[in-house]
Amino acid sequence: MLPKTICIGMYGLNEWFGGDFRPVIDLIAIADQKGVDQVNVPDHVVMGEATDKYPYGKFVTPPDYPWIEPLTLLSAAATATSRIRLSTGIIIAPLRPAAVLAKQVATLDMLSRGRLDLGVGVGWQKEEYLACGLSFETRYALLDEQMRACRLLWSEAPASFAGRFVNFDRIYSKPFPSQPRVPVLLGLAPTAKNAVRVAEYADGWLPLRETVAEVRAGVATLREAFRRRGREPTELQVRAVPQFDFRSDGRADLRATLAQIPALLEAGATAVELYACMFCSNRGEFEEFCEQLVAFKSESL
Repeated sequence: MLPKTICIGMYGLNEWFGGDFRPVIDLIAIADQKGVDQVNVPDHVVMGEATDKYPYGKFVTPPDYPWIEPLTLLSAAATATSRIRLSTGIIIAPLRPAAVLAKQVATLDMLSRGRLDLGVGVGWQKEEYLACGLSFETRYALLDEQMRACRLLWSEAPASFAGRFVNFDRIYSKPFPSQPRVPVLLGLAPTAKNAVRVAEYADGWLPLRETVAEVRAGVATLREAFRRRGREPTELQVRAVPQFDFRSDGRADLRATLAQIPALLEAGATAVELYACMFCSNRGEFEEFCEQLVAFKSESL
């Protein structure tokens, strides 16, 4: 069983260039040329010092790590590529006003000729919300209204929306995205409430924990939510990250990691993401890494 989509996570690659993000755009262009399906860029608007509060284990970067704004970076990448899909994973959506996010997404989708996959979530750090003048406690309600409002702004003009946090009446937001429906994937735990969210206004799921058993259980919950919503369960998109196997030298073992992918696909994943920084340390190794992933997908690795 082979994945429909091979995605490369671009996190950390700026460290190859002394922290400069400009060459990362060149790496995305290489991935495009080599035939990789998708690249992904994560997000933090600001970072507080209490990284020990990260709920999924040890946070791997210090507070002063230079997080690039993903929609800005991907807009530059859109003009340097022609076919590869461009993804956020995740962007902490509630930190952006709904109308602003809708315009940013529509612009990026237009620049890329319809190649955007929008991975969104609510983050985990209270300090980011406080710095943006928002309540951390209302983050899920903010996300819900924001995504519903964005769907309207991407498809209707004039558009009207009345909510607790988002309100507008007969406004125009052009251009619309190039895609008839921008794929939205939620990076949230697959609880019953979050499954309803995915089924209502999203198209897929980004697992926060990636064991095969956890992916399988989450997919079952989400597919049932799709059925109840009257949506086709097989249309659920799921991008999962395999558990990395490490060699004795501390580097991730690509072959051993790729060997885990069939089980993830059997569990319901439709795409897999591998972080390039785990497997290579320079541009030359990155090119080879892209070639190996494309070969794996075509069953020739």
